[in-house]
Amino acid sequence: MSDVTIYHNPSCGTSRNTLQLLRDKGVEPTVVEYLKAGWTREQLEDLLKRMELGAHDILRVRGTNAEALGLTDPNVSDEAIIAAMIIEPILVNRPIVVTPKGAALCRPADLALGLL
Repeated sequence: MSDVTIYHNPSCGTSRNTLQLLRDKGVEPTVVEYLKAGWTREQLEDLLKRMELGAHDILRVRGTNAEALGLTDPNVSDEAIIAAMIIEPILVNRPIVVTPKGAALCRPADLALGLL
């Protein structure tokens, strides 16, 4: 089992590029297709803590109904955003890479290099 995990959406170019970048560096990560696997509150809270980010920071707006749900309002709590992300996994921006050195939303893909 790899000590590197990528939360991946194969339909996303940045996610595909990040996965390929990891493989080009000789790393075969555990690939979690989060749109299929979904999220738990514990997973999201752990990732946010590791990345030192709030839920607003990983909220995907483009191509989602985040705005229609009112999630882009800066006054919406992290708890409300996380609850929405559990229901609609597409609301989490991607890719997120986790290694023993930390975790990051890898947009752009090169951010993954700092985790290796």
